[in-house]
Amino acid sequence: MTRSVTLLVVVLNYRTPDMTADAVDAALKEMEELRGHLILVDNDSGDGSFERLQRASQKRGWGDRVTLVESGHNGGFGAGNNFGIRTGLKLVSPDYVYILNSDAFPDKGAICRLVDVMEARPEVGIAGSYIHGPDGAPHITAFRFPTIKGEFEGAARVGPVSRVLDRHVVPLPLPKETCEVDWLAGASMIIRPELLEVIGLFDERFFLYFEETDLCLRARRAGWTTVYVRDSEVTHIGSVSTGMKTWSRMPTYWFDSRRYYFTMNHGKFYAAFATMAHFAGGCLWRVWRVLTRKDRRDPDRFLLDLIAHDLRWRAPNARAAPSYSPLPHTKGGVS
Repeated sequence: MTRSVTLLVVVLNYRTPDMTADAVDAALKEMEELRGHLILVDNDSGDGSFERLQRASQKRGWGDRVTLVESGHNGGFGAGNNFGIRTGLKLVSPDYVYILNSDAFPDKGAICRLVDVMEARPEVGIAGSYIHGPDGAPHITAFRFPTIKGEFEGAARVGPVSRVLDRHVVPLPLPKETCEVDWLAGASMIIRPELLEVIGLFDERFFLYFEETDLCLRARRAGWTTVYVRDSEVTHIGSVSTGMKTWSRMPTYWFDSRRYYFTMNHGKFYAAFATMAHFAGGCLWRVWRVLTRKDRRDPDRFLLDLIAHDLRWRAPNARAAPSYSPLPHTKGGVS
């Protein structure tokens, strides 16, 4: 039986067309009880992905349930999803918007569980799933908002420090049941359109990373809560499009996103102190690692790159206005 709920689903592809097609198949299967439409965005892959997805659509029989579009420009995760949301709002008037990574596959009932929470709790603006790998191992995807103390603890990773700063540790212990959190990873995330009308879409100045942190923080400040839904389970491979698992050094855009997040949400002086705290914690970790013979974990030259990036940060960029806009009249379509 089809529920009287309309869902707009957005899946963003970047050079993983076969895996993306599998993610679309998984999403469509879980949407069978819901009214809705899926927007599949090729984010300027430039490798023939769009044509391969066209063939996949025909071969797999997606029909009019899926609209395949090209963004025309790779502006990153937020920009690509914004493009998909705006495109979808011209076609449907959804009760909820659901963002799914191209390497994420909803398990049975996963999407409906998210919808259930949104239907039952009108104060919830954003909800996300329990994420696990193909081997069943849970992924840490529920977090506290980053703070100066959290930056120090996260870089230090020393037992006594972590115990003292326990309430500031950014990654939360794996929740055992549905609960409110500060922010969630965007691999499987449902959003209330009324929230986007108030706070806007993803800030497109984030190319990659921190964009969902920022969105959840803006939601919190606007009076909405974010919920981690334990019984919505999604299989996630992780870092396929970004190649994060193979990085030897952190890319510049990660530092850009981190600094922009702190500056826009807390001010440039707070951002500077957050970097100083991370540097101090990182130095403490390196001393501790030598004394205890711990394995090295950080990317090459991480602390040097962090400080160098901060020194290059220019005041005009730090004062730049955030790049997001509200969505007028989402219930009645985009005007």
